[in-house]
Amino acid sequence: MKLAIVGVGKLGLALLEGVTSRGVLSASEIGLLDSNRRRLEEVAAASGAQALTPAELAGAQRIVVSLQPRVFPEVSEWLAQENAGYISTMAGVNVATLARRLGTKRVVRVMPNLAATIGLSQTAITGPKEAQDAGDLAFAHSLFGAVGDVYDLPEHLFNVFTGMSASGPAYAAVVAEALADGGVRMGLPRALANELAAKLLVSSGELLQRRAHPGLLKDEVSSPGGTTIAGLLALETAGVRGGLMQAVEAATRRSTELGRDQE
Repeated sequence: MKLAIVGVGKLGLALLEGVTSRGVLSASEIGLLDSNRRRLEEVAAASGAQALTPAELAGAQRIVVSLQPRVFPEVSEWLAQENAGYISTMAGVNVATLARRLGTKRVVRVMPNLAATIGLSQTAITGPKEAQDAGDLAFAHSLFGAVGDVYDLPEHLFNVFTGMSASGPAYAAVVAEALADGGVRMGLPRALANELAAKLLVSSGELLQRRAHPGLLKDEVSSPGGTTIAGLLALETAGVRGGLMQAVEAATRRSTELGRDQE
């Protein structure tokens, strides 16, 4: 068995679908393990992957740990297997903690986001020399490259990556909801306002990727004395820019706290 995925939630399922649909691995090469046995067996039956028990984890060459950080200490004893490489998606849990609890330096730390479910994740990745020499780092690149873009990042930037990129879809959702609410307040039907807000964020993202700086897009839309600059003044008055910056800061700090809980 080339890969075991421990924790078949949204991310684990997205990874399974991504690597099998893109031919990185076949379903028969993947084992799945989850505390929800009924759901596990349903996913395994639908995908062709193998439903595992903890005792069967020993047969895996590499193990993706896609669990909540709070449960890691209580499961790390049976997660630790000889001659296996590990890839962790757990927020805040650093490489040193992974290596200590799992008894190996063949550990790769990754941080994707929810866009993995549609193949558009941004995933940060890092690992020690032992993981690189064993091919675990390259293997993790291929796995998460199947669900989006992968960025090699020094570990000291992982918590801020988590606070911005991994948490970012929630911030974008709040922006979309607020825009739609504004449209409804001014008379748009709710369904139309929601659709416009979602499509606005998608198209704006495409436009932003074609500009060297976000401010260029803002300036293109803002004509002198026009509607957009009036709206931008309202955003500045409400402190929207500062609020988003503070959201990234708060999420970064929380990611750091989650890591300290594992020490």
